[in-house]
Amino acid sequence: MKLQTKITLLFSGISILGLLLLNASIFYFVSEFNFEDFFKRLEARVNLAAEISINPDKESTAYKNVRQRYLEKLANETEYIVRLDTVKAGNYIPVLNPPKTFYDDIIAARGRKIRYTQKNVFYAGGLSKSQGQKYMVVVTATDPYGFKELEKLKRILLAIFLVSIILTWFAGKVFSYFTVRPVRNIIKSVQNISANNLHLRLENANAKDEIAELITTFNNMLTRLETAFETQNNFVSNASHELRTPLTIITAETELLLAHNQLPPRLQPQVASILTEAEKLADILASLLGLAQTGFDGKKQHWQKIRADELVIHVANSAKRIDPKSEIIIDFDALPTTESQLYTEGNANLLQLAISNIVLNACKYSNNQPVHIKICAANGYIIIKVKDKGIGIPADDQQHIFEPFFRASNTAQYTGHGVGLPLTLNIISLHKGSINIRSEEGVGTEIEISLPVVDALSGIS
Repeated sequence: MKLQTKITLLFSGISILGLLLLNASIFYFVSEFNFEDFFKRLEARVNLAAEISINPDKESTAYKNVRQRYLEKLANETEYIVRLDTVKAGNYIPVLNPPKTFYDDIIAARGRKIRYTQKNVFYAGGLSKSQGQKYMVVVTATDPYGFKELEKLKRILLAIFLVSIILTWFAGKVFSYFTVRPVRNIIKSVQNISANNLHLRLENANAKDEIAELITTFNNMLTRLETAFETQNNFVSNASHELRTPLTIITAETELLLAHNQLPPRLQPQVASILTEAEKLADILASLLGLAQTGFDGKKQHWQKIRADELVIHVANSAKRIDPKSEIIIDFDALPTTESQLYTEGNANLLQLAISNIVLNACKYSNNQPVHIKICAANGYIIIKVKDKGIGIPADDQQHIFEPFFRASNTAQYTGHGVGLPLTLNIISLHKGSINIRSEEGVGTEIEISLPVVDALSGIS
């Protein structure tokens, strides 16, 4: 999941939780306000009922007139007044539904009003005294309008909540976009930096935040990488000159000694051995230098569009010159019908070296039995398959064959240095390709090279 999506989800989740708590708080406090207001109206009627009904007098008549003129009658409003000394304990008002504790609380409250709610029915009661007698006054009513208002409020809050979720999501997208934008700019800048332009640096912002620290850290890392690459490049260049020169001299002088036939017979084998080992050392040096160079050199100044079938033909001819006993069969039956599907882009010499390593290995480890090469194209890639019927690779060794200097356990009788396949892998990786190997010991090996197709029709006449 991308960072922008995570920030959007986190922002939306926190905002939605806040909206949920806000809506719940609004509904709760409005409900409490409505209930409190309705109970106060009931308690006012309890007081008026006590004044009007318990001791009728002139003031009671005035209270009654006020109530009739200025107080609306509540829905299902009913009042009950009972003398306590005339009613059996525990059965104060049998026609009402509240539990006995409601009435016990009225008696124990000593004038304080007691409230009780049962669904949409509200009860308010109090104790009144007159001429030494105690009276229990209870007023009950329903509040349909209040509940309707609460239902309406609930629907409004729900609609606002749903709309707020949508708005919050879009706000989160905008918020995350501007939050992640510096990171996206860093990614775009980093994608433009490769081995051949390590001198480039990320644009350092003037801010003093974590993004600025990240940019500074990355620029420092690029500086260290550039220094390391330059050091390696200088080493490879110097080693190529300094090591090849003495080896060339050793080889030439040894060949000269052997050519004059002036050496004693007993020394000729030793000198021939020196020549053989010098040539072997020169091969190892050339392979190591090639391995080092392809491991870091990403420059494309010598890259060109290459036709795969022509490359394979050239490799096969070169392999036959190197090993005249080799038998190489090229299968063109699966060639793509569109010519543009045969072109890839890269360094022709490097690709020839990579494929030659595989073909020569196939010839060598199959004791010059027929080696089949097949060319096809699929899913935007040129596929070159090299199949032999040689000794194969043991299953336990297959995961190590691309490690430098590693040789399979069944190759002791064959000459080699264990550098060819690692070099081939570096070259193919440099060309954005891949290598797959299927092998069975004693049966043979099939190596499949995939290289990306380049539309070459516009660039080649």
